[in-house]
Amino acid sequence: MQRLIHTPRINWQTAVEKYGLHFHTVDGQLYWDESVSYHFSAFEIDTLEFATNSLHQMCMDTVQHIIDDRLFRLFLIPDHFEDYVIRSWEEDQFSLYGRFDLAYDGFNPPKLLEYNADTPTSLLEAAVIQWYWLKDLDERGDQFNSIHERLIEAWKKIALKSSNGLHFCATESVVEDYVTVEYLRDTAIQAGIITNYLDIQQVGWDRAKNTFVDVPGNSIQNCFKLYPWEWMMREEFARNIPKGKTQWIEPAWKMLLSSKSILPLLYERYPDSPFILPASYEPLDVANQVRKPIYGREGANIQVIIDGKVVSETPGPYGQGPFVYQKLAPLKQFDGFYPVIGSWVIDDESAGIGIREENSIITKNTSRFVPHQLSN
Repeated sequence: MQRLIHTPRINWQTAVEKYGLHFHTVDGQLYWDESVSYHFSAFEIDTLEFATNSLHQMCMDTVQHIIDDRLFRLFLIPDHFEDYVIRSWEEDQFSLYGRFDLAYDGFNPPKLLEYNADTPTSLLEAAVIQWYWLKDLDERGDQFNSIHERLIEAWKKIALKSSNGLHFCATESVVEDYVTVEYLRDTAIQAGIITNYLDIQQVGWDRAKNTFVDVPGNSIQNCFKLYPWEWMMREEFARNIPKGKTQWIEPAWKMLLSSKSILPLLYERYPDSPFILPASYEPLDVANQVRKPIYGREGANIQVIIDGKVVSETPGPYGQGPFVYQKLAPLKQFDGFYPVIGSWVIDDESAGIGIREENSIITKNTSRFVPHQLSN
């Protein structure tokens, strides 16, 4: 695993905007950065793929454990929502994708930092933008990246509840979310699915029909929503969700994977796994650890504790907790930057990677996305 320097393409902004990445620069700072890339050997990619598939299976087994033992209090799931989560799991409701965030240095086993299993983003960048960067750089170059093709094939497996197709919802004012949903919508169209888009705030409830509806009043039978379940189940309309007819993608059981609350359960069940770090609901008996809010997002309210002292902390809206504690992963520094591997799972299998890097050990929403390629 190496970090190499490149000369960006002439008019690279136009090149990435062509494929939909309009937020390549945020507040004057690069988000997409093609002046560097990470190179991986075939062995390193095999290692990441094996770790991803292994972690996903362990996570799925742990969801069954949570369901069996009704451990929903650890996830702050309201009592009236528990049976709905169970039903979504027992009915094997369709799940499309997820993204593991992994610490990896090319030598030691990858370590799980968290599983973004409900509303993962940086998808367009990983699936499309870095691929066309590579083709412009080297037509014969290769990546660990079958994300786009796997998404299309996964959509073909969905059993839609009606002929009015699949609605896609996001908060349109959040550019990254809107771009992600529009990309996913495009992959669904390529799979032959009729689609409609509406802002999440435009989703209505028809009491007479006992169903969610769009602006014209059409029943929403199938809906991909880029809106976290931990927010949805606390909305005013949340009590309608269990009695509604809508198939939600991702399904409700995915919030169990996306919450940091699963990290201590994974360690409890798989303490000898080389891919899982010690984690607990209470401070660990180790000198170096990280405190994370169980439903924190985008690196907010993270505390890094070294030798028992807080050495780094990010602001955010999740400071009231609750929290989990995870042993500090040994992130390797490359030229002053710390990369985190975003390892994508599509239709329950490893499908490719993207990389975010930061000059501190906490990856934030402003951290740069950089491409990768396989070494010759």
